[in-house]
This record gives sequence, C-alpha cells and structure tokens, in this order.
Amino acid sequence: MNVVSESEQRTTRTPAGATVGLAAPSQGSTEVATWRVEFGSGSGTPVHIIDREQVWMPLTGEFAVEVEGGTGRATAGQAVIVPAGTVRQLTAVGGPAQALVAMAVGGKAMLPGSEDRIPLPWAE
Repeated sequence: MNVVSESEQRTTRTPAGATVGLAAPSQGSTEVATWRVEFGSGSGTPVHIIDREQVWMPLTGEFAVEVEGGTGRATAGQAVIVPAGTVRQLTAVGGPAQALVAMAVGGKAMLPGSEDRIPLPWAE
C-alpha cells in the first residue's frame, strides 16, 4: 500500500488554476493516474485531446463540458466519461470548481491539428 498526499512539489499552477498530482507511476501506481484540478470561475482546460479515456468527477462547483462539439454540465455527485482521442474543454461556471480526474497511466495530450504528444507531469 502506498498513501500519497498532496504536495506543492506535485502541483502545477497556471493562470487558469492548479492541478495536483496524486496517484501516478512516480508515486507507485502502475495502472491508474489521478489528480485534483481546481479552476477559478470561467477558467478551465485549453481545447485539447487526450489519448486515454478520462473520468472527471466534480467535487465542488459546476463544470461546462464540451466534447467533440457536444455540450453538457456536471456538478458534485456526477461523473463525466470523456472518450480517448476526442477534442474536449472543461470550464468552471458560476464560481470556482474542483474535480478529481482519473485515467490509465501513460496518457499524453495533443492540441487539435498537431501530432506532438505532450506528457502530463501530474500523471507521470
């Protein structure tokens, strides 16, 4: 068993908010990566693609979710399953929001129109 605590060393801060790495290969997980995201109102992810399925579980606030042109909203007590390889963006609406995110290890991000695979530091 390995208990992982949030730490500043495993936190990535951007103007949109913060991503806090939890379970990941560097923390002893071999199959699943998890992290907590927090966004200010109106802030969120860039438009991007992830090559692994992700599950977003809002903890507080509300998220607007756009996946391949379809839109929805999610709040605490719900889960959003985002298929691998889809263009997506998630944004906090109506105030700040936090979510726990999970995916299989090894996932990489891409920008639409690019083949460059970008590692996710909080999931390594």
